[in-house]
Amino acid sequence: MQQTLEIRTEGNSPLVPVISLSLFAVASGFLMSLIPLALSARGMSVDLASWLASVFYAGLLGGALISARIVGKFGHRNALVAFLIAIVATVGMMATIASPAVWLVSRFLAGVAVAGVFVVIESWLLMADTEKARAKRLGLYMASLYGGSALGQLGIGFFGTEGAMPLMVVATLFSAAMLPPLIFKKGQPKIVEHSSIKLREMRDLPSAAYIGCIVSGLVLGSIYGLLPLDLEQHYSHNQVGMLMAIVILGGMAVQPLVSWLNSRVEKALLMAMFCFAGLLAIAMIEIATVDAGLMAGLFLLGAAAFALYPVAITLACRKVSESKIVAAAELMLLSYSVGSVIGPVLAGKAMNTESGLMFYFAICFAATLIYMLVSTKRNRRRGANGVDDVMPVDL
Repeated sequence: MQQTLEIRTEGNSPLVPVISLSLFAVASGFLMSLIPLALSARGMSVDLASWLASVFYAGLLGGALISARIVGKFGHRNALVAFLIAIVATVGMMATIASPAVWLVSRFLAGVAVAGVFVVIESWLLMADTEKARAKRLGLYMASLYGGSALGQLGIGFFGTEGAMPLMVVATLFSAAMLPPLIFKKGQPKIVEHSSIKLREMRDLPSAAYIGCIVSGLVLGSIYGLLPLDLEQHYSHNQVGMLMAIVILGGMAVQPLVSWLNSRVEKALLMAMFCFAGLLAIAMIEIATVDAGLMAGLFLLGAAAFALYPVAITLACRKVSESKIVAAAELMLLSYSVGSVIGPVLAGKAMNTESGLMFYFAICFAATLIYMLVSTKRNRRRGANGVDDVMPVDL
């Protein structure tokens, strides 16, 4: 890992990152569902949707490798503004040029910048004195992120998917997200000195944290990139926006429960519980004969899918010193990005088979459920022997 930074929590207010994140989330939620639905109107193949999702997360992967250095050099507030400016520029490119190559490049660059936004805001909020305070702040982070994303889905009904107008609305919302760090210049964590997580220290982070973030990427990358297309086969664009909003509302609604359970239930077991809920959600969606059943299943799917990442990242930061939280957040985002790059491609192939997208989600949840149950058993055995769960490889 490259150098990151040590930060003191004195004067560290969550107000600026939460307000900025909320506006960012509204814009991102609208954009994520808009992209796959807007391809046909712009003369591009819908098959491009999975590649646009994958290249975005490839950018996220690359951004996760460099974001901490940028935060360390410029500070949280300045770095956040810079990343948002870059995102606005990519949306402007997409609004003015309807070309597969331009869109692919734009989404890659946007992924790099979005990684920076996540590293800035996550580390800003995680700089708390206790694990309980971190869990509360992360719950606030997730509620703002998913609440904003759900609200953004409604933009499809208000602004449609054709022409440059929807993309310009998105660019305006991203621009508005710059205002909190520009107006409120106090309250960011104080940069003291540089620190980083070395390769040999990476193995000290729990393996379940890495797996949880990777699977979160596998599932969420496909939900954002391909679920709108899957729903579009049976519903209008307005209905797709509403159904996607229900998925993300499920993710928002579960965050208080995640925050409460995080300090009370073993985290690997907690992730196993949410994976089981995901399997239950898929069963509800598949057997639903009325719209209410489908909506309930999608709500539960969102709750299960969006619960994995906050549990995994708090597990990763559980025994990490304050000076290395940014680096740990960067590692978790890197793991999430790996899953997000692979997920849409695998899910796209699943959509072309009789099994469909829901079968792909079922495989992800089932495999993770088994792993987390095994990990829980192993942790208890090692705990009895005084040994922590570590990565089972030599680095």
